[in-house]
Amino acid sequence: LSLGLAAPPTVRIVHSGLACNIEEERYSERVYTIREGETLELTCLVTGHPRPQIRWTKTAGSASDRFQDSSVFNETLRISNIQRHQGGRYYCKAENGLGSPAIKSIRVDVYYLDDPIVTVHQSIGEAKEQFYYERTVFLRCVANSNPPVRYSWRRGQEVLLQGSDKGVEIYEPFFTQGETKILKLKNLRPQDYANYSCIASVRNVCSIPDKMVSFRLSNKTASPSIKLLVDDPIVVNPGEAITLVCVTTGGEPTPSLTWVRSAGILPEKTVLNGGTLTIPAITSEDAGTYSCIANNNVGNPAKKSTNIIVRALKKGRFWITPDPYHKDDNIQIGREVKISCQVEAIPSEELTFSWFKNGRPLRSSERMVITQTDPDVSPGTTNLDIIDLKFTDFGTYTCVASLKGGGISDISIDVNISSSTVPPNLTVPQEKSPLVTREGDTIELQCQVTGKPKPIILWSRADKEVAMPDGAMQTESYDGILRIVNVSREMTGTYRCQTSQYNGFNVKPREALVQLIVQYPPAVEPTFLEIRQGQGRSITMSCRVLRAYPTRVLTYEWRLGSKLLRTGQFDVQDSTEYTISSLSRDSYGIYNCNIINEAGAGRCSFLVTGKAYAPEFYYDTYNPLWQNRPRVYSYSLQWTQMNPDAVDRILAYRLGIRQAGQQRWWEQEITVNGNIQKGELITYNLTELIKPEAYEVRLTPITRFGEGDSTIRVIKYSGKKIFMYKETREFHCGFEDGNICLFTQDDTDNFDWTKQSTATRDTKYTPNTGPNADRTGSKEGFYMYIETSRPRLEGEKARLVSPVFSVAPKNPYGATNTAYCFSFYYHMYGQHIGSLNVYLRLKGQTAIENPLWSSSGNKGQHWNQARVNINPPTSFQLIFEGIRGPGIEGDIAIDDVSIVEGECMKSDQPANNLRSGAVGTLAHIRLFPVIILMSVLSHQR
Repeated sequence: LSLGLAAPPTVRIVHSGLACNIEEERYSERVYTIREGETLELTCLVTGHPRPQIRWTKTAGSASDRFQDSSVFNETLRISNIQRHQGGRYYCKAENGLGSPAIKSIRVDVYYLDDPIVTVHQSIGEAKEQFYYERTVFLRCVANSNPPVRYSWRRGQEVLLQGSDKGVEIYEPFFTQGETKILKLKNLRPQDYANYSCIASVRNVCSIPDKMVSFRLSNKTASPSIKLLVDDPIVVNPGEAITLVCVTTGGEPTPSLTWVRSAGILPEKTVLNGGTLTIPAITSEDAGTYSCIANNNVGNPAKKSTNIIVRALKKGRFWITPDPYHKDDNIQIGREVKISCQVEAIPSEELTFSWFKNGRPLRSSERMVITQTDPDVSPGTTNLDIIDLKFTDFGTYTCVASLKGGGISDISIDVNISSSTVPPNLTVPQEKSPLVTREGDTIELQCQVTGKPKPIILWSRADKEVAMPDGAMQTESYDGILRIVNVSREMTGTYRCQTSQYNGFNVKPREALVQLIVQYPPAVEPTFLEIRQGQGRSITMSCRVLRAYPTRVLTYEWRLGSKLLRTGQFDVQDSTEYTISSLSRDSYGIYNCNIINEAGAGRCSFLVTGKAYAPEFYYDTYNPLWQNRPRVYSYSLQWTQMNPDAVDRILAYRLGIRQAGQQRWWEQEITVNGNIQKGELITYNLTELIKPEAYEVRLTPITRFGEGDSTIRVIKYSGKKIFMYKETREFHCGFEDGNICLFTQDDTDNFDWTKQSTATRDTKYTPNTGPNADRTGSKEGFYMYIETSRPRLEGEKARLVSPVFSVAPKNPYGATNTAYCFSFYYHMYGQHIGSLNVYLRLKGQTAIENPLWSSSGNKGQHWNQARVNINPPTSFQLIFEGIRGPGIEGDIAIDDVSIVEGECMKSDQPANNLRSGAVGTLAHIRLFPVIILMSVLSHQR
């Protein structure tokens, strides 16, 4: 078995969770229904060699569902406590590089029923003689659910139906769909004051019980009203405790009270007690609008709000504006000068400013004009205009900002006006640009500021529109220095420093440029590469520079371990190579190529090894399991060798085996004779495995270099009836297990065979056809049958294909022409029975199917047995083909398929069950039993 062994992937999805209903392959999809809160478990069964990679993905569902952003790479997808947003279509994708990936999907429908809510709404009509004639009342019932909910109403114990009471209407508003929700009580009568119940039902799907809510309607029923026992707004100082009190002033039944905040959630420290909300030690972050909401499901909820304002004074700044009527930026005697102060104040209407000169209060006068700027233009700003500046005006001017309510510290800002008060100037020290640094260092960019007072400096990128290292487009500096920690290569470029008006002169900004050059060591490829090669062969390693700064003066060195092999310098090329013409045992190891510049070194590493690649276990072995004694089982382990020619010849395999969960490995060596071919299937039989334990198996190839890469897999005991028994060479299948003994539905037919038992069949089954029990007479036992009801048409076929029975091509331990008896039971009862055909397909001859057996027409209400001798020369499959007859009473069933060593007994053979051309003979097809021998390694060429 050589190159033909590789197989593209196939995939099936099976379920093992807490589903309440599975609709198998219908016209387009499978639907898995599960109750919210249960555990979803889907398993992806794959075949293919090499072993395909599995990936679960999801579409649909909610956009917030994180599963969409990720993949699950296990065979089993498990979601415990599943929620409604996790419904949707789940895909299992398997790929192994051969052919197209295999994809199957299943739709998961999550069922739930929330508690229903009844709301009451009124319409006020004209005044009538009595109060209760004035109103028509609507009771509305709503419950979120999947599937759609069905509602019913009761008054007391009386079930209300449309038409049962002239004063009651039950209807569905046109803007919703499906079920009755609204109960309309027209012109209230005394008997309408009662207890009403709404029952929400999803018809017990997934065992979800009905849910009920009740509402007591009386002549006191009224919507809620509330009032707040607080001011609006509430202005407080930071650190104070605030209590908001909300009381109900009306509403029946008694409304519930809740507090909400317009800017999101309530502060964590909030204490709630009924309608009372307390915030201890309030901060500026707690400010905002708080609302009390009252609800009793009658009419609309009541809502009252108040605004909490937390006093604050922050961010004091000043600027000096020279005479605006002259272009000179300097302050000059005899001209005007303006000093401006600005703060952020909450609430802004409480803000007051006072001015001082040299500590003495200053009043507004003709020559010293104090004004406040329009809040819309520049909020929180005061100005002092000095008209016709004199020597006597030199001194320290102070503006003090305060809040009228007190309790907040004032902000005091000093501004010095003198002959030394001059506009700013910016320069960059000669040695500070260009500035060269290395990646990862900390660097300071410097602009020297002269002038008095010294303004705040703003740093930004001058060469491109990108953010500064702190993430802002501009960075403030009070001393002209920009400090960058952990410099990266992306920070190379030109930086602009410029004066701001704040804490300085309100004049045209001064600016200067600083160039930053970030050096970094060479980036190289490959950073790591494993090279596998056998002794005596040659290899070449190549290391290439991708990026480096500076790019000049690049040198390289090749080393094996600490031993220097070669050094050199780059001219124009960007890579360096090192060749070993003939590998020896001493040549193996880690080779490093270091490429070096002023900033450091980049390294290519090569692991040169003679290790063999890992073997790949063959998971698609049919019937790998034999049941040879009551307490033990045997397992046929099969694998191929990945890249067998890449290194030296494989001399042996080291086999390790341990019981699952145990620490200790039991090991033995399996000798290999000759060369292993690519794709060659190797078989080794494990015996004396204890039922029903699972085992870990580890396989390691060995060459003269030593051990190669290991592969580990788990083998499990399965109690399914698909064993070829060693002593008796038998196969039996009663279709009782979930995977129907690995039989599969043929993709080329018109419809499928169905697994069924009498106990689980549809109550609407067609009478006068099909079995009343399985072959043993059990109502619970399963069998396979074809359902011939509509939409099936006459002549349509359903084909069921057996697993491949792997047969060794050579058997040195026994005769090669052993006959086998293939038998099965069939049930063909009904006036419209069509035909049942059995074919045999040999390996490598998929287009040719040999007819084995055929029967047509009504055979009575009982099971019959068919037996056929076969002698197949190679691996084979059996195909059961059911053909629909002229009507619906044509169900055909099969059960208890078996293959037993030895020819069928003559007395058991049917007189004539073959079609014309094969009449009177039995089809003999050669079958070679699988021989299980401990410690025998078979190469299948």
